[in-house]
Amino acid sequence: MLSPSATGISIGLGAAATLGLATGGFAYAALWPTSQLFGQALTAPPNPGELALTFDDGPHPTWTPRLLEVLARRDVRVTFFLVGSHAQTEPALVRQIAAAGHLIGNHSWSHRNLALAPARTIEQELSRTSQELDQIAQIAGAPVHYFRPPFGARRPEVLRAARRLGMVPVLWNAMTTDWKTPSADAIASRLRHKIDSLEHQGQAANIVLHDGSHSDPAANRAPSIAAAAQLIARYQPTHQFVTLDGWA
Repeated sequence: MLSPSATGISIGLGAAATLGLATGGFAYAALWPTSQLFGQALTAPPNPGELALTFDDGPHPTWTPRLLEVLARRDVRVTFFLVGSHAQTEPALVRQIAAAGHLIGNHSWSHRNLALAPARTIEQELSRTSQELDQIAQIAGAPVHYFRPPFGARRPEVLRAARRLGMVPVLWNAMTTDWKTPSADAIASRLRHKIDSLEHQGQAANIVLHDGSHSDPAANRAPSIAAAAQLIARYQPTHQFVTLDGWA
């Protein structure tokens, strides 16, 4: 029989272990991109050979136009998840994105971690961005029906808020640290490995790159754009590039 002190220690360790599992489970459900524990979100279908290039955190006055030039030269359409505050300051770029045939998605107003935000803030972040993008997109004819949570961070209320606003929540299954990797070759190589692995598993690839920054207006996105060009050159002859509305 355990002594009272030993019993107390055992109960304490058990409680700590339970808390650790609960914390780990919440982190997995809230942040792991392919987790569906907090609700359904679009990742990628079992369509090997299909690639969806997606770009987060724009529009950026320097890097987004350069990216649009690359995409136009190769006749590739992609999905842009735009930060609402950036779109407000760059409406002409938003219209240029839409006019080029790319799909526009909602990436919240200020790129905060919505998994930790109050319900009212979540609603404001999403609705304000949708209103801004819809107002701009009405001119370009590109209504917004897709939402990607910043950092992939969500909880059930985040996904419910997106659906209340008529948007499909979207995550990803192929990403690397392009926002801090200075080498386009390294970015492209890591993504090629992920894309090829997904194809072997019978999955399409939902690829994340960045044409802007939520925290640093002077961030250099040239490596990300060059990596995107490498991926297009590598896969366009044998694969199909799609926008996310082809999957939902």
